[in-house]
Amino acid sequence: MDNKVICFGEMLWDIFPKESIAGGAPMNVALHLVHLGVDVKMISSVGEDKLGKKLLAFVKKYGLPDELIQINEEFPTGTVKVDDGDKENINYEIVKPAAWDHIKWSEDMDKSVRNADAFIFGTLAARNEVSKATLEKLLEIPVLKIFDINLRPPFYSADLLDNLLRRADILKINEEELTLLADFYDLPSKMEAALEKLSELFEFDLICITLGSKGAAIYQEGEIINHPGYPVAVKDTVGAGDAFLAGFVSKYLSKESPEKILDFACALGALVATFSGGTPQYNEEDILRIKNL
Repeated sequence: MDNKVICFGEMLWDIFPKESIAGGAPMNVALHLVHLGVDVKMISSVGEDKLGKKLLAFVKKYGLPDELIQINEEFPTGTVKVDDGDKENINYEIVKPAAWDHIKWSEDMDKSVRNADAFIFGTLAARNEVSKATLEKLLEIPVLKIFDINLRPPFYSADLLDNLLRRADILKINEEELTLLADFYDLPSKMEAALEKLSELFEFDLICITLGSKGAAIYQEGEIINHPGYPVAVKDTVGAGDAFLAGFVSKYLSKESPEKILDFACALGALVATFSGGTPQYNEEDILRIKNL
């Protein structure tokens, strides 16, 4: 029986000076899960505008169902203004208000989450009270909750993080996010000790941390499992973390060992980094090729 996953949150356009690219971490994760053959649905909202129609057409092309993507007549499709003039210091403006700030609870989305094997969420979609209220209601449902923390200043607070961390079964973070959590919760400086304390504070089933070019690690039941990652010629890192998470989720739900989960997720993240854009087309042979480099 196929695993069912629901992704909740932002779907938008990254507006560069020369082009616009479809994005938003939850949407990217959903599209990668589609690639991996997982039964996935996206809960979000787009505006009743040209950008919204274009975004819906984009996800349909990938085979992502759109029945839980709302169309908002009042607010525009989400955009992020990207200034990449200085490649070392790219500036982002996550424009508000946006349709995905106004995701309204519905019986259909509630039923879909109840029937799912996993529910993936982050912090950004909780920046507005409407989507936040919907998220909190869905987090009351007894389903595996995977928190892709995905911190985007200034759209989070200590109270929001505390609330969402306490709802999660699995936490996915990167090194920078662990440093921020260390400040909030007075965590030890060493990574393993910090993950241990976090796990004790919030009773996570598992914490997964991505380490950039150094790979990734899983902390579970007092044990840390490391993977060095796969060295590749990087075109851009956009979406690599989202691809990693999709790979992680697909193998975790298939009850693979932590070692196999990390190996597959690292290979998929590395593969996506060899392409431009966050949601390239690929197949299983491409992932195997990365493993055999």
